[in-house]
Amino acid sequence: MTNAKWKPDGYHTVTPYLTIKGVAKAIEFYKKAFGAQEVHQMPGPEGKIMHAEIRIGDSLIMLADEFPDMPCGKSPQTLGGSPVTVFMYVENVDTVFNQATAAGATVVMEPKDQFWGDRFGNLVDPFGHNWALATHIEDVSPEEMKKREEQFRKQMATSKR
Repeated sequence: MTNAKWKPDGYHTVTPYLTIKGVAKAIEFYKKAFGAQEVHQMPGPEGKIMHAEIRIGDSLIMLADEFPDMPCGKSPQTLGGSPVTVFMYVENVDTVFNQATAAGATVVMEPKDQFWGDRFGNLVDPFGHNWALATHIEDVSPEEMKKREEQFRKQMATSKR
């Protein structure tokens, strides 16, 4: 038995692990789009990357090339999309959003102020992963949030007509 900590230094309790078709290219994209720093890379067979880690801000993200025969080995490109979104708070959502789109991300929703107190936008990276980017701009009380949400729902219902 060792005296190792239950969680290694530098890691948070929850760490996203993305399967990507072309991890090496994805790492370069994440560097340009989000200022990621490469932490670790473990080569695998056939020139693929078996495991890699990048740091964006204070968070680690683990990455692996697609290995379709493994249980979690298929990328969003192979699956036809992903139901998962990586949510990331940044200091200036507009700056990071524009940086990501310039690096090749596809806009889903331009950043705009939201009723819950964030300036928020969505995009998809070139590898099929969804990203939600936000800057917290206002603390909203539960009562105020409920009022704003009701107004938002009314606006949505009206705009669908």
